[in-house]
Amino acid sequence: MGAPARRVKFCGSSRGDLRGFPEDARREAGQQLFQVQLGEDPDDWKPMETVGGGVREIRIRDESGIYRVMYVAKFSDAIYVLHCFEKKTQKTAPGDLALARRRYKELVRGLSR
Repeated sequence: MGAPARRVKFCGSSRGDLRGFPEDARREAGQQLFQVQLGEDPDDWKPMETVGGGVREIRIRDESGIYRVMYVAKFSDAIYVLHCFEKKTQKTAPGDLALARRRYKELVRGLSR
């Protein structure tokens, strides 16, 4: 048996946003987050250092659209999901980046107390 799975904590509205994904995309996001919990990389991801150090984006493509889950797993206590959204354009919308950045800063500030 491997290491025990780390907890996933959702920041802001990210849990509700994820629940708003179509069923297949939601299931895929859950599977990818479970891989992260086990210490593995998601199947399709990219670093999002512009959001914050250690932030990654899980990329999900589904017949109903393109979805993203931004998370950070570098903290020992949990994996933090910063933002979940449907991607509408080639480039990530500035509002989605700004929201993830703000949640990352709030997370770091809260953890340093």
